[in-house]
Amino acid sequence: MDPMTQSAQISSSQGFADGQNSAGKESKPSAKDLVHWRDPKKSGLVFGLSMLLLLSLAAFSVISVVSYLLLALLCVTITFRIYKSVVQAVQKSSEGHPFKALIDKDVSIPPETFRKHVDASLTYINRALKQMSRLFLVEDLVDSLKLAVVMWLLTYVGAVFNGITILILADILLFAVPPIYEKNKTQIDQYIDIARTHINTTVAKLQEKLPGAVKRSKTE
Repeated sequence: MDPMTQSAQISSSQGFADGQNSAGKESKPSAKDLVHWRDPKKSGLVFGLSMLLLLSLAAFSVISVVSYLLLALLCVTITFRIYKSVVQAVQKSSEGHPFKALIDKDVSIPPETFRKHVDASLTYINRALKQMSRLFLVEDLVDSLKLAVVMWLLTYVGAVFNGITILILADILLFAVPPIYEKNKTQIDQYIDIARTHINTTVAKLQEKLPGAVKRSKTE
């Protein structure tokens, strides 16, 4: 084969593969693209479904919400199955089960994938346990006092909001804050730097008055 022709075929195949990879990436938007509203239709759909689920959990119990969702899904699949059976009987076709492709699809989780996720989760769990042990056993007095202040503030938050309300507010902020920050990044970063400077100054002054400050500075 002519080297020019061979190189042209290789470049065309590479271009086709790159096009498939880019198309696959575009068809599967990441969580960052969703919260930044890169595609308003997909972001709106995800935001609407998540809000509907959280509002349902706020009005009904978890068992009721899960039961209604599964019942709605089952009604859709049963209705579609009956409809296709009637159409096939009228047209005297032999298309078979409408969900045959999905039934034949392997939905089992490979052991390697399961072990990989378990190992990754175990790493985070061990890290969290080590951090909790460090904080609650007061390895560093300043960090333990910070946790105490956060827990004290959360008692007031819990007195005003319940868990579902906090999740609803978090869902709204998750889809509202990123686009606002993206449009006003410079101004927001300036205010964040000012707040961080004040916090670091206050923490440094407090750390100087604590008995564990000298020990901490030596270890650092």
